Amino acid sequence: MSSASSATSAGIPCMLMRGGTSKGAYFLADDLPADPAARADLLLRVMGTPDPRQIDGIGGAHPLTSKVAVISRPRPATSGVDVDYLFLQLGVDAATVSDRQNCGNLLAGVGPFAVERGLIDAGDERTSVRIHMVNSGSVATATFPTPGGVVDYDGDTAISGVPGTAAPIMLDFAGTEGSACGALLPTGRVSDVIDGIEVTCVDNGMPVVVAVAADLGVTGYETPDDLAGDARLRERIQSLRLRAGKLMGLGDVTDSSVPKTTLVAPPRRGGVICTRTFIPLHPHTSIGVLGAVTVATALLIDGAVGHDIADLPEPGRPMSVEHATGSLEVDVDLDTTVIPPRVRRSSIVRTARKLFDGTVFPRPKLESTLGPQT
Repeated sequence: MSSASSATSAGIPCMLMRGGTSKGAYFLADDLPADPAARADLLLRVMGTPDPRQIDGIGGAHPLTSKVAVISRPRPATSGVDVDYLFLQLGVDAATVSDRQNCGNLLAGVGPFAVERGLIDAGDERTSVRIHMVNSGSVATATFPTPGGVVDYDGDTAISGVPGTAAPIMLDFAGTEGSACGALLPTGRVSDVIDGIEVTCVDNGMPVVVAVAADLGVTGYETPDDLAGDARLRERIQSLRLRAGKLMGLGDVTDSSVPKTTLVAPPRRGGVICTRTFIPLHPHTSIGVLGAVTVATALLIDGAVGHDIADLPEPGRPMSVEHATGSLEVDVDLDTTVIPPRVRRSSIVRTARKLFDGTVFPRPKLESTLGPQT
């Protein structure tokens, strides 16, 4: 019996977790093929991709629920961290697997998962886990409650886009500046004009193209469903991101989920800015963690798109980034006394919850369905 057939019949240990406003399958690296192509093919069959409904897998028919976290002990070359975290974004109706970005939402579940799998010894009250984000080489520290040495997912912290409350998970970031592009401002400029639209291309953990919503003919307050039905808007955003991708050093991003595009408008609910984000063309129901960190960073730069319409707080105070289903508080410490600006640190509070822990059975490997890997 082939290894693929064995995996299909015997199943693979898997934990499904909600991390922030995303949901994904968490695996130990040792439980997956070491070869990236074989791993990608297996995960596509686990998720049920390609299929708009992902009916024959555990994917949720949406980019926010077609995600994978691969966790392992740190490699010898990685010092000062507790675990390695590789994020993989799987397509839904297209057989694609991308490692070109981080996911700050699934990151919220990495520390608890590492404790659950015995990679990390839990503290008596709280546990801090230093996480190497393999996609970018940056480091995040997750701190979460572990009373009695057991992960406690219950708590009174609410985050927009998730019903109810859960235990707080503090995420502190270091080295996220230029995560995929090599620089905070990858074009070397605070703003650029693409297709007649002024944009700021920025990367503090997530490559993002920031544009004023009104410049693309929308208000920035539409619902995700309204935006999804605007075919002309999608065409303009695709043109923006394709050209921006080349300017940002990302090359041809046709089959990539980055850069993200975030449209901004003046805040309406007491926040710093109102946002609508596309991943890459599908409207986000909220905003990604590192996407929010990146947008908030741009707002602090004089001359960047959104800076003039943002209601910025006093220095040192967190920034509330409004999105379609609420808001997300971000803390960014940016040194603007140097050119280009330098990020000192970023942090955010998320929550996570274990949904199930067991064995997942990928669909049989009838034929290769793997599309472009980016």
